[in-house]
Formats: sequence, C-alpha cells, structure tokens
Amino acid sequence: MRPSATMPMCSKPISGSQMPEPKVMLDVRDLQSWYGESHILHGVDFNVREGEVVTLIGRNGAGKTTTLKSIIGMIDKRQGSVRFEDQEIIAMPSERIARLGIAFCPEERGIFASLNVMENLLLPPHVRPGGLSVEQIFTLFPNLKERRSSPGTKLSGGEQQMLAIGRILRTGARLLMLDEPTEGLAPVIIQQIGATIARLKQEGFTILLVEQNFRFASTVADRFYVMEHGRIIDTFATPDLPQNIHKLHDYLGV
Repeated sequence: MRPSATMPMCSKPISGSQMPEPKVMLDVRDLQSWYGESHILHGVDFNVREGEVVTLIGRNGAGKTTTLKSIIGMIDKRQGSVRFEDQEIIAMPSERIARLGIAFCPEERGIFASLNVMENLLLPPHVRPGGLSVEQIFTLFPNLKERRSSPGTKLSGGEQQMLAIGRILRTGARLLMLDEPTEGLAPVIIQQIGATIARLKQEGFTILLVEQNFRFASTVADRFYVMEHGRIIDTFATPDLPQNIHKLHDYLGV
C-alpha cells in the first residue's frame, strides 16, 4: 500500500509472506461502572487490536456508551482493568487519558454553537504527534471547507457529525471512540461517514465504534462484541456474520 498524498501513513510494510498478529492496543478486563448507586457495567471484557475497527452492538440500555465513557474516564465510579498500549489507565482522570492518545466523539457531538467551523476545529489541543491538519480534514470532509465560517447553529446534523469527527482527528489520538456516528443522519451522509471510517482504518487509526445501525456497522467493522445488561455476551468476526445472522437478530430484537 502506498502512502496517501494528503494523510500520513503510520505503519511500514512488513517483509516476508506472513504478517504478524497486530498488537492489542486496548485491553478491557472486568470493567464495572456505576451511576450513583446504579450498577451499570458488570464485568466487561474485550480488546481492540491496533488498526482494527471494533463495534459494540446491543439494544438500548445495554451499556455501550457507558463502556466508552468508562474507558475515557468520564464515569467517576469504576473498577477493573483498562490497559491502553500496555499502560493501566483505570485510575487516571479523563484529561490524562486523552493525552495518552484516546479520543472520544460523543453521540451528542458537543459542537460549540457560538463558534464557527474553523474555531471548533482549532479548539482541541494536540496531545500527540501525527494529528491531521485542517486541510487534511477538509479533504476528508469537503462540506466543512465550504462551511468553514458558518457557526455551529447553522450546520446540519451531518455537518455537525463531520465536524465532531474532524475535531478529534487534529489531536493526534490513535484510538478513536465514536458513539453512534450515524444517528439521525440521511443515507447519503451515512455513506460518507462509512467511507471516512474505512479511510481512517487504511491510514492506521484504530476505531472503537458504538452503533445501533447494524447494517452500517457490518460494512466497516472487523469484529463485533454484543452487549446485554452491562456484559459482553458474544463476539463475531465480520466473515462469520452470515452464519450467525439469526442469533444477532435475536440479540438486537430486529
């Protein structure tokens, strides 16, 4: 694979016929979390290998978003083990976790309405080398370039989602956690988000995705973890989906 002219590649080709197994970037073991007295996660176990797109799927209330927030440190009461690049981060505050190279794009997107597109993009700090430039982000999302001076209140839902993803790409984070990136978007925008995720994977980013739209997730993910009642109850690789589709329909209630 040849490097892109607009975005840096972060890995080199391996000589020889056999590629080594990608290393585990994120390893979650017995993760438990609480909102006040409500016990939400009950021993979540999964991992994400470098360069993968991994999706957490499950019905509403299964604990998917809480899992992402627990990893990034946005849940105060949590225990277990979360290792990022072989470093234990479960007891770290969220700002320190972010500076290690994990970025979280929430479902509500968090766009500052009083700032325009360019100001929103420039707001996050660089946490590690390798973040994308504004021009590289505009290459990924041409709509944003056209709306660079538009305030957040004037953006469509799709443009807000592009801006939310573009904003975390500037930070230099290598693990991107995306919470419901296609929620409420038109099919043409969903297709563009899918193409962006595929491009980011090609460029060496690792992505942990929470997504209700299983049809969309099946086009971008390498592996799936099924969540129910705050636990991982099953896992599938994408090539195994056809023979497990009835089981997935039962899990998801579709």
